[in-house]
Amino acid sequence: MDDVLNEELEAFGAVLITGPKWCGKTTTAKQIAKSVLYMQQPDEKQNNLQLAQVQPSLLLNGEKPRLIDEWQMAPQLWDAIRFDVDQKSTEGLYILTGSTVVDESKISHSGAGRISRLTMRTMSLFESKDSNGAVSLGDLFKGEDNIGAQSDLGLTDIADLVVRGGWPNTINKSKKTVMKQIAGYCNTIANSDIGEVDGIKRDEGKTLAILRSFSRHIATQASMTTILKDIKANNETMDIDTLSDYLKALEKLFVVEDLTAWSPLLRSKTAIRTSNTRHFTDPAIAAKMLNASPKDLILDLNTFGFLFESLVVRDLRIYAQSLEGRVFHYRDKTGLEADAIIHLDNGDWGAIEVKLGQNKIDEGAENLLKLEKKIDTDKMSKPTFLAVITGTKYAYKREDGVLVIPIGCLRP
Repeated sequence: MDDVLNEELEAFGAVLITGPKWCGKTTTAKQIAKSVLYMQQPDEKQNNLQLAQVQPSLLLNGEKPRLIDEWQMAPQLWDAIRFDVDQKSTEGLYILTGSTVVDESKISHSGAGRISRLTMRTMSLFESKDSNGAVSLGDLFKGEDNIGAQSDLGLTDIADLVVRGGWPNTINKSKKTVMKQIAGYCNTIANSDIGEVDGIKRDEGKTLAILRSFSRHIATQASMTTILKDIKANNETMDIDTLSDYLKALEKLFVVEDLTAWSPLLRSKTAIRTSNTRHFTDPAIAAKMLNASPKDLILDLNTFGFLFESLVVRDLRIYAQSLEGRVFHYRDKTGLEADAIIHLDNGDWGAIEVKLGQNKIDEGAENLLKLEKKIDTDKMSKPTFLAVITGTKYAYKREDGVLVIPIGCLRP
């Protein structure tokens, strides 16, 4: 994120960093900022809010780039910053941080061309130094597929990492402390954050029921109806509109981050399924809501597999962002799927299946080769690579050309 932020500041007058609470947005921005305004600072909070109402430009005074933390407390600042960027006609003036999405109804201009928007997530395994980084995703997109390497992580280590999550403050903490921290994080989402995101009071019990149901369907294309039935089966009353409202609020808080479908050009008229794959911003949320400890995951490899897929998707999103790309999923009416498609802005793409254990690698490789044959290469490029990302030990290239990459070896 440090590199991505610097690049955006070179291209735009201001950069907005959004993402889940506790992921390190402010700390990251402070490394680059030369002055800081904390909107939530208790001694100055009321004064800052009043000033934002009557003369927001005064809050912008300070050495540039100026960081404005939790800017959404005073939405008037958005238009003031956009105007100042126009007037100064230069880049790298402001960094804004916030834990909710922009409320478009409270600003008069989108900021297009002036304010860049970045999503910051929890830490990837490479950032937390749990992946040794022996295999570079960027190198794969350059066609470099000599990937002989060895992961330092075993299944028990990966189970620990799923439960720990990627929040900076959980790194190097004891398992007991981490589980308490994640529990507190989830409880705060349910009893306060979800009501503060847009000022609408929501029920704590319903929020927890949704989080639990969502966790049971993590890394699947479960429909809203399926999730609703699951919630009702657990003695919670709710209708589809209420569920939709709560999920939208959780998206605004960057708690839920579904993976959208990829729509390639195919040789045949095979129908592509457009349902999202369900994911939290970090798999540790699902582990907590399922009351799953690392030991529980080892004893339930099916659940472990779904949470492992969510962990991999989190890391791929982080790595793809640094390469100017996005992550999607693919599934068609025949049931053929790829858990992740990384599509770069330049048109290059790679397809990935996620398999926790060695015994599923052949199946994953077969799916990827079938997908490759379906792509109309007269109208779009061939995949730069096909890869199965695993929880196993060794990275290598198979005889069929599919790469096998342990998550403990991957980096951007």
